[in-house]
Amino acid sequence: MPANGVCSVGLEVIEDTATYASGSDSAGVSEDEDVQQLFVNGTHRVTSVSLPKKSDARGKLSQQPDEGKSVSEKRYASLPNREQHQQFLTEFLTEVLNSAVFNATDRSNKVLNWVDPEELKRTLDLAIKDEPDTHEKLLELTRATIRHSVKTGHPYFMNQLFSSVDPYGFAGQVLTDALNPSVYTFEVSPVFVLMEEVVLREMRSIVGYPNGEGDGIFAPGGSMANGYAISCARHKFMPDIKAKGLHALPRLVIFTSEDAHYSVKKLASFMGIGSDNVYAIKTDSIGKIRTEHLESEILRAKSEGALPFMVSATAGTTVIGAFDPLEQIADLCAKYNLWMHVDAAWGGGALMSKKYRTLLKGIERSDSVTWNPHKLLAAPQQCSTLLTRHRNILSECHSTNATYLFQKDKFYDTRYDTGDKHIQCGRRADVLKFWFMWRAKGSAGFEHHIDKVFENAEHFTNSIKARPGFEMVIENPECTNVCFWYVPPGLRSVPRDSAEFRERLHKVAPKVKERMMKEGSMMITYQPIHDKPNFFRLVLQNSSLDKSDMNYIIDEIERLGKDL
Repeated sequence: MPANGVCSVGLEVIEDTATYASGSDSAGVSEDEDVQQLFVNGTHRVTSVSLPKKSDARGKLSQQPDEGKSVSEKRYASLPNREQHQQFLTEFLTEVLNSAVFNATDRSNKVLNWVDPEELKRTLDLAIKDEPDTHEKLLELTRATIRHSVKTGHPYFMNQLFSSVDPYGFAGQVLTDALNPSVYTFEVSPVFVLMEEVVLREMRSIVGYPNGEGDGIFAPGGSMANGYAISCARHKFMPDIKAKGLHALPRLVIFTSEDAHYSVKKLASFMGIGSDNVYAIKTDSIGKIRTEHLESEILRAKSEGALPFMVSATAGTTVIGAFDPLEQIADLCAKYNLWMHVDAAWGGGALMSKKYRTLLKGIERSDSVTWNPHKLLAAPQQCSTLLTRHRNILSECHSTNATYLFQKDKFYDTRYDTGDKHIQCGRRADVLKFWFMWRAKGSAGFEHHIDKVFENAEHFTNSIKARPGFEMVIENPECTNVCFWYVPPGLRSVPRDSAEFRERLHKVAPKVKERMMKEGSMMITYQPIHDKPNFFRLVLQNSSLDKSDMNYIIDEIERLGKDL
């Protein structure tokens, strides 16, 4: 690796001079195969792609001379052409690998190059034009896009509940886009329909549903997965709602933590239940649902003549990382005949670890689970699932049997046409990147990953507890969210119970965040919660970090904020 942190990766295109007679395999390689070789040249990895020339007249367009045609006339067709696109795509992918993958994840490079919004508008060439740009211009735009984007794969990007560029997930993502599937019928997505079936069953098995039975879907984000859970729960208790709608139905009530993800309220509003009918349950001092308050609210709703139908528990709250007491919640759901959903979008990855899966004890008793592999397991965005123990409920709830797509008289088993159970029609194959990662690492690799990020969180916690000026919001974090305050030296002598202390402390995290972003050294978010002033929230899901990185983060916050 050069001292400047710049790694060069080259994709070299080699034209195979062998010719192929129609129907023959004279070179020992099938007509549909490209030969790919990977070799190491010094410290640089170079990919050599052999692209054989094929003499096959099938489906060839008539060769019209390009003389006199404008660039737009030559380029409008959405079909890769070796002569026109091969060199461009090679250069484009080389730029992406160099700048967006390897250099962007190098610790010696910046997480971002901050530019104010109005200045960035002037800097970037974003205008849409009538005439096409040259390939050289497109490569220039590629470089500018990468240069001004936040490098979310950088080890020091710890700002949200996602991070890193997993090499195998990236490879699966590239393959997904190259194949461009839509996963609704077996006839157009045979591999991905079967792949989803295998992956979702394994995930249900890990949750603890007997033999992995039940149903599941890949959804466009955890919010939508929670929405699917609400839809299924409502359908179970009131199946007529699918055809007759909300008219003349009793008032439906959902219960969730006051610290739960906002999507529960948002989707309840979207589905006509109403955000006022999402009863917020109080949490204890470490962010867990207070089950005695949950039971009292269930009884209150019933006394009001409403119909309680669902509890949405959380396994890994967004800010604190708290795990609700799932076994006690399951007991209440059984007692009052309520659907138990567990939003484990963030904390679900802990199920992969024998050491940490006990945090979710009781999840096996749930009716449904949201689990986002793109969070704690570091799969590329988006990769979200909804899992349920109830077979066929997704189809019963959402199917419309559109005859132009889901014909029942097809020549194959139409049980594999799974798309009708989704609200969406067109749908990306989000499964491929996760499946590819899983095959590359194995379940054992995911377990090592989870154990490592929890180990980092524990080391960070112990380090700041011993460091003057750092104070914990939650003394012993359950997940890899570590919430803390940094109290600069100039503030340490101010009485803690004074309004001055609170007001000044509230301004520390925003100012440190501003400085770290303008320097590009790292990104860590902050927020208040309840009556607490702004604090930092470190979230760890990148297993490439080690103890020295934890020490760097502490030192950097202190450097950026000691004069405040």
